[in-house]
Amino acid sequence: MKELSLHILDIVQNSLKANATLIKIKIVEDFIKDRLTIDIKDNGKGMSSDLLKSVTDPFVTTRDTRRVGLGISLLKATAEQCEGSLRVESEEGKGTGIHATFQHSHIDRAPLGSMEDTLTTLLITSEEQMEGGENTSTVDYVYEHQVNDESFVFDTREVKKILEGTPINDLEILDWIKGYLKENLETLVKS
Repeated sequence: MKELSLHILDIVQNSLKANATLIKIKIVEDFIKDRLTIDIKDNGKGMSSDLLKSVTDPFVTTRDTRRVGLGISLLKATAEQCEGSLRVESEEGKGTGIHATFQHSHIDRAPLGSMEDTLTTLLITSEEQMEGGENTSTVDYVYEHQVNDESFVFDTREVKKILEGTPINDLEILDWIKGYLKENLETLVKS
């Protein structure tokens, strides 16, 4: 994949398929240690110990439509190509955590990409149409991005409180969220 944000999108889609209602994404850019870490944790259904042992194999998947699951194995290969690693932790009924590390300055490390686009895409795709026509998000996201000692946190639970019932997938709200994320991430990277 051309951007790490696309790997994140792919992994979070797995969380959504696992019926997660809270997904935490944390990115740490540590220029002093020359490390980039991506942590994705969810409270979905988790994996059995057998599936967990083979989850990085591209020919292991939980899907019925296609017998190949490349998301986790591609992220693992990408991390290892950049002097990093991938660790997956999961417990049935409790959720899954994915921890990927990269050498930040590695010549082969893909750029992070547009996290504001990734997050707004996730907000759109995780919405459900409820009975009676009311749009309600059943999934919450906590996105934390840290650059050295500075950090920015975006929590959809806080946004929903402010919205007082207005759907988070309303186009004007999504446009505001995208701008808010972009502005804060640009400020963070410049710090």
